[in-house]
Amino acid sequence: MKTILFIDGSLRKGSFNHQLAEVARQALDGKATVSYLDWAQVPIFNQDMESHTPESVVNVREAIQAADAVWIFSPVYNFSIPGSVKNLLDWSSRALDLSDPSGPSAIGGKVVTVSSVANGGHEQVFAIYKELLPFIRTTVVGEFTKATVNPEAWATGILEVSEETKAQLLAQSEALLAAIQ
Repeated sequence: MKTILFIDGSLRKGSFNHQLAEVARQALDGKATVSYLDWAQVPIFNQDMESHTPESVVNVREAIQAADAVWIFSPVYNFSIPGSVKNLLDWSSRALDLSDPSGPSAIGGKVVTVSSVANGGHEQVFAIYKELLPFIRTTVVGEFTKATVNPEAWATGILEVSEETKAQLLAQSEALLAAIQ
């Protein structure tokens, strides 16, 4: 069975993007194995640290390399991707062999897709991902799914996912699976 690594772009427990990821995971039940990337301890990228790569970065790179595909669930911060996610992608896209800066990276060659929960800015954040992901040598697939936060979720912490969004996540999961078969 194929493996898909989910990246919850929000480090907040119970984030809306994590809740959306859970709905996507259900769409993949019986079709792929899903795991969530543990990346909370990844430090801010500093080229001085590359020669002694932090253990948290080594673990992230290994998890990405072991996956057949990556699905990013991204919030929108100021109409852009979160700095923490960009930092994660920076570490993941660096060459594994420092003597060959243009050589293979952990994320290079991976099939990637993106979904987002936010109350605006989806088009801007998706445009950034569609430019960045090919640059770091990934293959971007599927129509990106956008969801908005239902008003009461700010008080309850519970995201309501519409049937339309569920159908979009299902189509996105099918496109992702088709790309890795």
